Amino acid sequence: MPQDSPVQTVNESKKALKYHRELSWKIASSLATSFKYAWAGITYAFETQRNFRIHTAIGTLAIGLALFLQLQPVEISVIGVTIGVVLAMELLNTAIESVVDLTVGQSYHELAKIAKDCAAGAVMVSAMAAAIVAAALLLPALWTVIQHAIAH
Repeated sequence: MPQDSPVQTVNESKKALKYHRELSWKIASSLATSFKYAWAGITYAFETQRNFRIHTAIGTLAIGLALFLQLQPVEISVIGVTIGVVLAMELLNTAIESVVDLTVGQSYHELAKIAKDCAAGAVMVSAMAAAIVAAALLLPALWTVIQHAIAH
């Protein structure tokens, strides 16, 4: 994985400052506060991470296609769970990258590279598994609709 440029790192740090919260080290005082912090993390990832937006768009299309093809509820659920796993991996990848950047700053360290590469690899593995699941569930139903449309 290529190292981020200093300009890119500074720009990402500026974006992160927008999400600064006081007393971030404290345990959330209520369940509502916990959800607020979780939503802030999702919002941060959506606004700053291109791949999170890509996975969100592809996941939305997959669910839309599953509904259009009238897949069984369990099939739609399996697609939904795999989408959730990919998005969760993207969030963890973002968190790991942020902690690594906080630790090493703008210097290069081989262990930082390994941590970032492995986190990115986890996202890739989950995305490939999601693609296999989606293909196994969506393609046969889509093929049936296409054949039916051609026959009539």
